[in-house]
Amino acid sequence: MTSGQETFDLSDGALAVRVACEGGSILDARFDSRSFLVPGGGPEGTLVSFPLVPFGNRVANNGFTLAGTDYRFQPNSPDPLYLHGDGWLERWNVDAMETSKVILSLRHRPDERSPYDYSARQTIAVTNQSLILTLSVTHQGDTALLYGLGQHPFFVRTAKTRLTAGVASCWTERDGHLPGHAEPVPADLDFSESGQLPDRFVNNAFSGWDGQARIEWPELALAADIRATPPHDIVMLYLPSDRVDFFCFEPMTHMPNGHHLPGYGGLTLLQRGESMKGEVTIRIRRL
Repeated sequence: MTSGQETFDLSDGALAVRVACEGGSILDARFDSRSFLVPGGGPEGTLVSFPLVPFGNRVANNGFTLAGTDYRFQPNSPDPLYLHGDGWLERWNVDAMETSKVILSLRHRPDERSPYDYSARQTIAVTNQSLILTLSVTHQGDTALLYGLGQHPFFVRTAKTRLTAGVASCWTERDGHLPGHAEPVPADLDFSESGQLPDRFVNNAFSGWDGQARIEWPELALAADIRATPPHDIVMLYLPSDRVDFFCFEPMTHMPNGHHLPGYGGLTLLQRGESMKGEVTIRIRRL
């Protein structure tokens, strides 16, 4: 199925979401007419969430070597490093559509920006007060490559926003917004029990995430319970210095710059025709 329509409104009870073919992204997400995701991403800064495929975040030196072959990337945004894969920058096709669900697909072939050859599929559904994001990727190239998945939502941030998330380690940030080394979680980033977000710039990866988190917005009388299927054991926390209206809590199956880390940072080596899949659920409830 293909469609000339570019956006789709999904709804189920109090939950309403607007999906865009461009970027396989979400443009608006509300519960009881109150936004819980806000615009902050994409080339025009209009996306409230987008998929990370064939992997997320950055690659040092815009390249990596695998099995004796060098692979190179070109910057795909104002950032000097290739960023967040291809899915957020390409138009996805519509495979199926209902009032509460849309299925999108993407076929990416190697181009001047990326050597990756893959197909991706994403289901965006709203049901039982939940936004369910199901993403898969299938390698189509002749030579095996490393893959990872993730989601990049921009959650609304209020003065009293609280976060709960259990992790094992915090990774420092080095030049180029790349991960440095793992260390114990700093006190102001320890959300093993509910805590308020710090008033500073944060752009750190956390490993050993248990796949569960909770966000509470007392001013909105709303909360979000986040659940991610294995192998989503990494999460990125981003608090920009120039915006105080959002923060990013990004479930990922791998570390940023995993191509250069031991064990490839959790990236999965896929042979031709092999796939990987993950699901992230954001359930909204009233406080």
